[in-house]
Amino acid sequence: MTTHADRDRASRLIDAVNEAITPTAYRDPTPTPTIGAAEPVPQPGRPPMSQKATDASALMLAAGAASLPIGGATSLVLYTLGHVDPAALTIGAAAPVGLVLAIGSLIRAAGRGMQGLGAEHHHHYNGPVSQTTHSVSTQTRGLIAKTSNQT
Repeated sequence: MTTHADRDRASRLIDAVNEAITPTAYRDPTPTPTIGAAEPVPQPGRPPMSQKATDASALMLAAGAASLPIGGATSLVLYTLGHVDPAALTIGAAAPVGLVLAIGSLIRAAGRGMQGLGAEHHHHYNGPVSQTTHSVSTQTRGLIAKTSNQT
């Protein structure tokens, strides 16, 4: 059996739990006070900027650093060429052009040689044979393609 005192104690415990569970919040509407009347002072380092501007700035710095070895190599080549005999310089400048022309000529000759492959057929038959040969020329003309084949 429960007594009146037990019920009263249980009721107070339930009220205490409900009060502890209820969320509380307070927002202070007063503005944050400023400290001092001095103007903002620029801070050392990069000025504040957007993420896109920061990325572009870093890219420009990296490209500038990467151009140093290329510029140094170019300067070295130009310095070295200043001490070279003009005839040797002419031969050195013409050699790559001659190599490109020779390779192009070789490729064209190989292409012409490939056209003749398989052009000659040898057939050996026993008995009467009838062979017909015809050629087809194709022409495609017009905005809307119309192909006409003539035999």
